Amino acid sequence: MLLIPAIDLKDGQCVRLKQGVMDDATVFSDDPVQVAAHWRDQGARRLHLVDLNGAFAGKPKNLAVIRDILGEVGDELPVQLGGGIRDLDTIEKYLDMGLSYVIIGTAAVKTPGFLHDACDAFPGQVIVGLDAKDGMVAIDGWAKITNHKVIDLAKRFQDYGVNSVIYTDIGRDGMMNGVNIDATVKLAQALTIPVIASGGLSNLDDIRALCAVADEGVEGAITGRAIYEGGIDFAAAQTLADELSD
Repeated sequence: MLLIPAIDLKDGQCVRLKQGVMDDATVFSDDPVQVAAHWRDQGARRLHLVDLNGAFAGKPKNLAVIRDILGEVGDELPVQLGGGIRDLDTIEKYLDMGLSYVIIGTAAVKTPGFLHDACDAFPGQVIVGLDAKDGMVAIDGWAKITNHKVIDLAKRFQDYGVNSVIYTDIGRDGMMNGVNIDATVKLAQALTIPVIASGGLSNLDDIRALCAVADEGVEGAITGRAIYEGGIDFAAAQTLADELSD
């Protein structure tokens, strides 16, 4: 079970949002590069970056700090990034900078042809991010609930060749009230590619619950607010996950 620290970037700072609301941001550091180095030193084996400004603008907005983060840790651990990735040129630019995986979310739902092309052009390096509420996919910063069932879309994108699926229960993200284990497992069981859980991770009991279902295809979990506010000691949590996964 891979625990993946999240670094959400807004105006060059490391922040966390509650339920995706840009105006409800808590700033945790004005030096995201130092934050990335900290999680590396704590034993992280992958990092999750989000360009929040980019997600809302539809194009990269935190390029300089992303480049600096990759310069600091990119040679030592894989880094995945989402937010504002809408064309193949942007993907190529990020991968050339040293990014390991790009995450395509809203654009995958709105323009599935783009996701298909990205998987063809950059095999093994495209992750799809699906945000859902009550099993239905949400887009546009969670402002709109579509009529797409998350399992149906995930199966289609699996056929395109995506590396894995990041599944976020938007009712729980940033609220620290537990991971939606049942929905995550249900999705993982429907797929042959790995699922990464996101949203709601709050304590070691959540880690134990996720490790118990790792064999169903749940590869890892992204953690944000809990590791910044002290609800989870990251190094201890990853050690626990390793012990439970042996």
